[in-house]
Amino acid sequence: MGVAGCGKSSLAALVAQTQGLSLIEGDDFHSADSRAKMSQGIALTDADREGWLSRLGEELRQHADGAVLSCSALKRQYRERLRAAAPGLRFVFLEIDREQAQQRVTARAPQHFFSTRLVDSQFATLESPLGEERVLRLDATAPLARLQAEVDAWLKQGETA
Repeated sequence: MGVAGCGKSSLAALVAQTQGLSLIEGDDFHSADSRAKMSQGIALTDADREGWLSRLGEELRQHADGAVLSCSALKRQYRERLRAAAPGLRFVFLEIDREQAQQRVTARAPQHFFSTRLVDSQFATLESPLGEERVLRLDATAPLARLQAEVDAWLKQGETA
């Protein structure tokens, strides 16, 4: 979880592969209307995210044996909805500063629907998950292989706890 450009999709794909789990790419579940809004630089509202969160919760329920979900989950209420759908759900918070997120979103702009104008709104919406249960904070600027190793170790540790 984290703001646009923090590396959620890249890390989630790698962790899903190393853990032998299904990958649920949150961006794939946005409605056409929401995608259009984001591509036009219009921030989504809680109402816009309602159906999206419901679909993600259903996807998690369908993968009772486990899955890796890439999802912004910017507000605590969003994370609580996902936790309700999948008790025991853990979050990896990829923390990044605004400038680096902007650089990454700008670099991927030709291939992605998310407008570069929305980075500020992501930071305005973000409610840090630090202090919540089952949250691992990682520096999103670290090498992907190191992030994946840290997540794998954290997940393994949770199995024995």
